Amino acid sequence: MNNSSYGPRGDGAEITYAIVDSALGRVLVAGTRRGICFAAMGETDRTLVAELRGDYPHATILVVDPNRREDSRIGQWADGLADYIAGNSKMPTPPMDIRGTPFQFAVWDQLRAIPAGETRSYSEIARRIGRPRAIRAVGTANGANPVSIIIPCHRAIRMSGHLGGYRWGLERKRKLLEIERRGMPLRLS
Repeated sequence: MNNSSYGPRGDGAEITYAIVDSALGRVLVAGTRRGICFAAMGETDRTLVAELRGDYPHATILVVDPNRREDSRIGQWADGLADYIAGNSKMPTPPMDIRGTPFQFAVWDQLRAIPAGETRSYSEIARRIGRPRAIRAVGTANGANPVSIIIPCHRAIRMSGHLGGYRWGLERKRKLLEIERRGMPLRLS
């Protein structure tokens, strides 16, 4: 079920990225001409770009050029994601250009079906996709999500109610859930 416009590890892709400030630090959004392929949060631009390059080592990666008309939407998507994180807008729904297995897409579809402000356990997600014993595989698919927040992997938690892990830190996960539950502007403490 790979409908992406590029091969494994970004083979054949030209990826453009923009980095903006958000209430959770810096946010990098990257995409191809077809849609978003990567979104991440971090403290420094250098770390975010290194993460993008690590996930897509075979791609041509360029920073957004404001003079290229086709690049403007990448900047708009980044701004939209920062607005969502701040509690100022609804979840953006840009087109996506991502790779994954059928199992990963099933998990990611379940994550997107979780309403803002709610969570589901990994085991519940496994049951919903018809694979009740694949709890660890659900966690692995959750962690492989290339477009944080847009596919809301932060809404997956342990059955015990504990947050579990999060690629961009548990504090960010907690804050994202907080903003979605309250629907109000977010501030890091």
